[in-house]
Amino acid sequence: MTTKPLQDRVAVVAGATRGTGRGIARMLGAAGATVYCSGRSVKGHPATPGRPETIEETAEMVTAEGGHGIAARTDHTVEAEVERLFARVRDEQGRLDLLVNDIWGGDEMIDWGSPFWELDPSKGLKMLEGAVHTHIITSRYGVPMMIERNAGLIVEVTDGDTMGYRGNLFYDFAKNATIRLGYAMSRDLHAHNITALTVTPGFLRSEAMLDGMGVTEENWRDGIKEDRFFEESETPCYMGRGVAALAADPDVASKHGGLYGSWSLAKEYGFTDVDGRQPDWGTYFSARIRDITDHVESPDEMDLYNVRARMNQIELDPAAEEECRRMREYLDKHE
Repeated sequence: MTTKPLQDRVAVVAGATRGTGRGIARMLGAAGATVYCSGRSVKGHPATPGRPETIEETAEMVTAEGGHGIAARTDHTVEAEVERLFARVRDEQGRLDLLVNDIWGGDEMIDWGSPFWELDPSKGLKMLEGAVHTHIITSRYGVPMMIERNAGLIVEVTDGDTMGYRGNLFYDFAKNATIRLGYAMSRDLHAHNITALTVTPGFLRSEAMLDGMGVTEENWRDGIKEDRFFEESETPCYMGRGVAALAADPDVASKHGGLYGSWSLAKEYGFTDVDGRQPDWGTYFSARIRDITDHVESPDEMDLYNVRARMNQIELDPAAEEECRRMREYLDKHE
């Protein structure tokens, strides 16, 4: 079996500057793909305050992994720039096999803990422009190359594998809209043999998360002292290996319109994270919340926050009715 299953494939990873996008680009490169790494941050002109990462660095990583990385500076909120990106891909490659939509850039616009009537609408709408409109524009101009060949895969990247509430109205709308995009596009594309789906990482050890925890990838376990949930965290490459496995799967069409966590893909396709671990965030988080509700008689605010987060995640799932009831009783008792 070839170690480069994507040797002749061409991918565009939109939002490849850092985090999940960079991890996906790298692992597509490890599978042999040619990867256009798009985003706004270029050498000498970082677009996100406080973050040094650039698309040139990502492209170099893709090539170092064994693929061919190409930096393509693109502001995905500007339709003309997106159109030029895919015109370039057409001119240089003549095909597009995989499109990954991981454009985000909304972290600084989230006011956690504030109800929607206290939020700044201008910040919220700007978040939606960056996290939803960009995905629509990018797919609009990328998909025609796939339709010409009646083949291709579109991967939407979200946060969380449920339709439950994510703690902030605009953030919740953006991440659930991304899931819906994967589903809706799959329906329009079904007749063209093109698959669209959505993926999510678990607790991500992104560059920003490592910095925020005051650790590096080498000593990341020290962060568990600050947040015990960090023990089940994963690198961006874990999700990257999941996307590479999907792109190489000849039966990926069976997953059209679905939503898949990195942990479930790891079990199905048999890969590990780059450190040899196989984090299972879905199972882990549920088990830790059960530990709190069953055994913690004097919860602190972080315990209560995590119980609320879990309840919000699953309250729309009829199969989780008993679990939700248990958590509501716990919160009623301790809040």
